[in-house]
Amino acid sequence: MWRPADAGFLFLQFYCSRFIFDSRRCIESPQAGVFIMNWIVIGVGDIATRRVIPAIQSEPRSGLYGLVTRDPVKAAAFGVRVWKDLGDALRDPAVDAVYVATPVFLHAPQAIASLRAGKHVLCEKPMSMNESESRLMVQAAKESNRTLGVAYYRRTYPKLKRAKELMASGAIGQPVVAELTSHGWFDGKASAGKEHDRSWLLDPSKAGGGPLFDIASHRIDALNFLFGQPLRVASQLSNALHHYAVEDNATVLIEYSGGVRAVVDVRWHSKVARDECRIRGTEGELDLTPLNGAELRYPGGSENLPPHANLHYPIIENFVNSVLDGVPPIASGASSYWTDWVLEQAQRQEN
Repeated sequence: MWRPADAGFLFLQFYCSRFIFDSRRCIESPQAGVFIMNWIVIGVGDIATRRVIPAIQSEPRSGLYGLVTRDPVKAAAFGVRVWKDLGDALRDPAVDAVYVATPVFLHAPQAIASLRAGKHVLCEKPMSMNESESRLMVQAAKESNRTLGVAYYRRTYPKLKRAKELMASGAIGQPVVAELTSHGWFDGKASAGKEHDRSWLLDPSKAGGGPLFDIASHRIDALNFLFGQPLRVASQLSNALHHYAVEDNATVLIEYSGGVRAVVDVRWHSKVARDECRIRGTEGELDLTPLNGAELRYPGGSENLPPHANLHYPIIENFVNSVLDGVPPIASGASSYWTDWVLEQAQRQEN
């Protein structure tokens, strides 16, 4: 027997064959059954324009919904909604996720505000200015039941994942020491291929630190990915050449369980570029040099495992899978907290 209510059910079926239903709304989708996650990006700087925004635009279940910037002219080329005030953007119920791409001192307040507004958050590295801010971010994600991730994209490198597999299989015996270096020249100015001024990185009130925060953080996080929670930290920071308000070099010694020690050495005063990564064990060595390259060498062989052409794409993809499918985030707020813990321990020893 046909009932009037059936007409409403049939209409809803027809309507949602073209639009995907969510507890708040139906979101237009280019393909039936595919949820489109609406992103806003806070900040329109170098990383956002070169990597983050293109990654969101190319990820099949993502859409660039809007941008938050003090300079709307920078956002005009993207043809999306633009807000000067983050609060106004967060009041829009169509916003699902926020990418925080601002200087480090803004990460915690902007991420926490976004999480409390019910949005999922993926934040640029380092997570925040200090360990206590990172703890508050993790707590806000827990209280809001929203996903918090940090863009430590080296965790997605195929060769880093493969290195972890090789160590687990005993390819180098027991790992005992890891050595990572990243040396280059940085004077606060825009560099080749980067049009944006990055002088804010020399201001400790905005950046938190110098190369320790800017480039060591990525390598510390890669070590945490490989060896787990760090136990102890020793460090030396100094200004060997540039007399900035932040250090121009940092050397960090980290101890992990199982007897593994890792050394991370980063410098902004070298005109010889280095990007080295070696892991030595009792029976051999893994050589991932250059870390940002494709080659992985190990006892008895080598493999060519290049990263994605857009280094941010895999971390965006993984974050979307986490929010929509429940896949564990590869760089969660909880795991990234420990990278900030190492950074703070390293700075404390110098103060």
